Amino acid sequence: MSDSSGVVLRLDGVSKSFPGVRALRDVSLELRAGEVHALVGENGAGKSTLIKISTGVYTADEGEVRLLDEPVSFTDPLQAQAAGISTIYQEVNLIPLMSVARNLYLGREPRRFGLVDTARMNRDARARLREFGIDVNPARPLRSLALGAQQMVAIARAVEIDARVVIMDEPTSSLEKREVETLFTVIQRLAASGIAILYVSHRMEELYRVCDRVTVMRDGQVVGSSAMEDIDRLQLVSMMLGRDASDLRQHGSTAFAEDRDVEDDVVLHTQGLNVRHTLEDVSLDIRRGEVVGLGGLLGAGRSETARAIVGALHAESGEVAVNGKRLRRRSPAAAIRAGIALLPEDRKLDGIVPGLSVRENIVLAALPRLSRLGLVQRSKQDEIVSFFIDRLQIKVSSPSQRVSDLSGGNQQKVLLARWLCLHPKALLLDEPTRGIDVGAKAEVQGLIEELAQDGLAVLLISSDLEELIEGSDRIVVLREGKVVDNLSGDAVTDDNLMQALAADPSISDDVQPAKDPS
Repeated sequence: MSDSSGVVLRLDGVSKSFPGVRALRDVSLELRAGEVHALVGENGAGKSTLIKISTGVYTADEGEVRLLDEPVSFTDPLQAQAAGISTIYQEVNLIPLMSVARNLYLGREPRRFGLVDTARMNRDARARLREFGIDVNPARPLRSLALGAQQMVAIARAVEIDARVVIMDEPTSSLEKREVETLFTVIQRLAASGIAILYVSHRMEELYRVCDRVTVMRDGQVVGSSAMEDIDRLQLVSMMLGRDASDLRQHGSTAFAEDRDVEDDVVLHTQGLNVRHTLEDVSLDIRRGEVVGLGGLLGAGRSETARAIVGALHAESGEVAVNGKRLRRRSPAAAIRAGIALLPEDRKLDGIVPGLSVRENIVLAALPRLSRLGLVQRSKQDEIVSFFIDRLQIKVSSPSQRVSDLSGGNQQKVLLARWLCLHPKALLLDEPTRGIDVGAKAEVQGLIEELAQDGLAVLLISSDLEELIEGSDRIVVLREGKVVDNLSGDAVTDDNLMQALAADPSISDDVQPAKDPS
């Protein structure tokens, strides 16, 4: 039973900080009975932190959480679940070795004479799963099911619990179209029964189909809340990215296009990359001396494209070629040998080795080339490290300084140096200026321009529209894992990019891809 206004769960003035990071700032949110409420925002907006506070994973530093108009302070997810808040995560969080039925009723198994009534549990599980379009033997191990079916089991478990609030975090990420339709039917049934649903997704089409209201977050704050029918796609994208849809600046062609010649030679060619549930027929070419921007909203497949190119993400089909030579076996090692280098999005998780020095981090990838008879040449190391510290203007007390002691911008430069010392032909940069200060950002952007002027083929992935527009010769736009537009020349404008990002995929002529004049 909700309060008199229909609000089941209310967060009021919630703030949360971690060392060096203010994750949430005075966030307020209301979930109403029988309503599907969308929560959207780019990476780092604060969505996950807000969900974790609602479900007892984190405790808020400031503010209040109220369930059925009563203040609550959960110290773990089990307390939240017992109170009626159920969560469905993007990654299946069940037990693969247990049976489907045991996963569905774990902790709530039917019993007879003090023992688990397996026959009844399997019978009830089969009936419940059929409501979700899953017709499997419930005695089978969960791991024997396809990932989409496992996700549906997780959804069924969350609904099976006597929930007042159901939080769905990217619930369709692993589902086939048929399973998505089944899920939408379940959501409608839950809402009709008075359950409040928080729906987190990056897929615009889903939001407009199943959600009643939307709250937009950016940089740890709520920047807007509206009925879905009162906000169009362009306005929603504008709020997510912090751009004014009514006053878009027209940049025209990029700043680089007039100052730098792009050669006709295609350095990096990708054709028809397909990754299940992630990428569909992604193709792009990058020429010598060209910076190609890769744009798209959160979940569009930007990082996944880069990872698929270098073989860090397995592609079911498609090809990658460097200077016309096809990579027959795709793996990160093979990509490096062919001349492709990837600067990852998360430099702390996938990039720097914090316990090592600046010198060791820079030469890490080049060690095989610097060794003779199994011994690393220290003089050669020092020569390379000194060159790149000077070339990239890395602010460091000495090459022996721990890389973790450097600022974010200088850590990023160390990673750039690591790959540049291999003399790559194509450089894939995934959010190269994220999390660094304004001065360091300008320096990194200047370095990208210099590298292109030196003839390097560059793929620039960024959620910063201004960075894409001002730093790219062409922009390839992704949506839901597909290439939906290719902007070049005078078509590279803020307005065109925003329109491509916000276009309704159900309208075939909503965005007409711009032709590459070359």
